[in-house]
Amino acid sequence: MDRFTYLAAPLALGYALDLALADPEGWPHPVRTYGALIAAGEQRLNAGPYRLAKGALLAGGLVGGTFLAFRLLDKLVRRLPAPLAVAANGTWVFYGLANTGLVREGRAVFAVLDQAGLAAGRRQLARIVGRDTARLDAQQIRTAVLESLAENLSDGVVAPLCAYALAGVPGLMAYKMINTLDSMVGYRSPRYEQFGKVAARLDDLANLLPARLTAGLLAALGGSGRAFRFIGKFGDQHKSPNAGYPEAALAGVLDCRFGGPNYYHGQLVPKPYIGDNPRPIAPAEIDRVARLNHAVCAVLVAGIIGLGWLRHRRRAG
Repeated sequence: MDRFTYLAAPLALGYALDLALADPEGWPHPVRTYGALIAAGEQRLNAGPYRLAKGALLAGGLVGGTFLAFRLLDKLVRRLPAPLAVAANGTWVFYGLANTGLVREGRAVFAVLDQAGLAAGRRQLARIVGRDTARLDAQQIRTAVLESLAENLSDGVVAPLCAYALAGVPGLMAYKMINTLDSMVGYRSPRYEQFGKVAARLDDLANLLPARLTAGLLAALGGSGRAFRFIGKFGDQHKSPNAGYPEAALAGVLDCRFGGPNYYHGQLVPKPYIGDNPRPIAPAEIDRVARLNHAVCAVLVAGIIGLGWLRHRRRAG
């Protein structure tokens, strides 16, 4: 099997599986294994002196170990018959993508809020965001969903696909370890401030270009000049060096306002606003954002396959 087919066929299969299956509850998932490894390492190492060094050791060991483990696995996969190799790597791509599951979760919050009321909407939202949801009104719930869709489009879809394009399945799965580390220990809290610092910086670095690519794709596919203006005006206003860019782009597409202060773990955290039109978010707007998320994913998959084909043709010629 040539290099192009080895890249493109699993990508197409994994993308199709994500569209068809999303993230079925109860199925095994490598991220759960990642989480167990991180939790075990954190419990053992996050105590006493030298927490920064210990956290760096854990992050480097897990990310490097994941990459090496999947490199070895990749060598074994290459020896399989072509259909089995495509199926194996397509499964890893499927596990690395989170687009359809993300969109379904966002739709579920809007639906539960509209059908079952505010309390149920808050509970549903808590499945996908880290902020406290008990004080949120309907407008804040819908805004939080759209913020989450924009931010997670970057680190749950665009960044994994970019990692796959650069380094295949080993790159994809190493990125997922980086992202899981950040979600578990990359907090500015007394417990994790030192221990999780390297993990958080690794995640910032890994998402530096994907976040800006996500913003550009959202603005272009949304057909919004205002979105491009918002990227320049608000993209660097977020506390995260990356999350503000896709959020700014989506705020520009929708002409709305994201951000602002929110409660996290019982404490009010001041955050700047992204956008300048604090209009109500209509229930039907989730459909537009869902289509836009799917469009970004589809265009990027097609782009990776197209660029791979061009490189293949140049080598063949």
